[in-house]
Amino acid sequence: MTPPAPAAAGAATNGTSTSPESRGLEALCQSLHAKVESLLSTPTDEGSILRDVQAQVRIANDVVDDALRRYQPHELSLSYNGGKDCLVLLLLILARLPAHFSSSSPSGTSTVSATASSEDTLPPPTTTKPPFPSSLQALYIRPPKPFPEVDDFVASSTREYHLSLATSSKPMKPALADYLADQPAVKAVFVGTRRTDPHGTNLTFFDETDRDWPRFMRVHPVIDWHYREIWGFIRALEIPYCPLYDMGYTSLGGTDDTLPNPALRAHEGRPTKTGFRPAYELMDDDEERLGRE
Repeated sequence: MTPPAPAAAGAATNGTSTSPESRGLEALCQSLHAKVESLLSTPTDEGSILRDVQAQVRIANDVVDDALRRYQPHELSLSYNGGKDCLVLLLLILARLPAHFSSSSPSGTSTVSATASSEDTLPPPTTTKPPFPSSLQALYIRPPKPFPEVDDFVASSTREYHLSLATSSKPMKPALADYLADQPAVKAVFVGTRRTDPHGTNLTFFDETDRDWPRFMRVHPVIDWHYREIWGFIRALEIPYCPLYDMGYTSLGGTDDTLPNPALRAHEGRPTKTGFRPAYELMDDDEERLGRE
């Protein structure tokens, strides 16, 4: 297993990216927190995608907050492969960190604006909180034949979001066993599984691993998100994402089992460079994995 990679300068692929050379994790998280709060306060129409996204973000925030109360930073990790679902999860986690950890101000206490949104669950101004972490632990389990674009995006987003990333090319069970042997303090792992994913049907927000698997708590804040809500969040916050999604890929595996989604084949009279429309134009959950073999 490759040991955790240190944070360094870099930029992600799409959206608006700011080099972490100019801001640390705390400043990044404060910015993301403000963006998510702005999203939650945006007026929406009944039945709109954005209103559905807002509802899902509120639920996910509660789950992330619960996990951050149950576990200390060194006891938490994130399963991260650069895909859209775990990317959304990563941003949600980072946006909640300011609610649980103190700023680097000399007083060591949090200061909260009197105009904070009603959605904001930041503690009172005089509450002393633990110091802000310098990174977020994560594990990337690479498929046997990874896309170069995915590896590149994982690397750039690791730098962008200050991940302490370990990488393994082993199958999932031995990769997890190795990771927990290397990081024995880890008790819970955030996972971006959704209800429509394989083995996602019966999951809850918190599930311990099965008896024959390495033991830890799986945390699923986005388990009930729909495909269009994932993309609604990504596009509303202008989050950089893997460029394969702009080439018609909707579910990313390896080069040996992943193709552009046939449901996104370009329409006549609307040609594209790749012959496929971008992933965010797909609306049906049931069509998400049509490009997987």
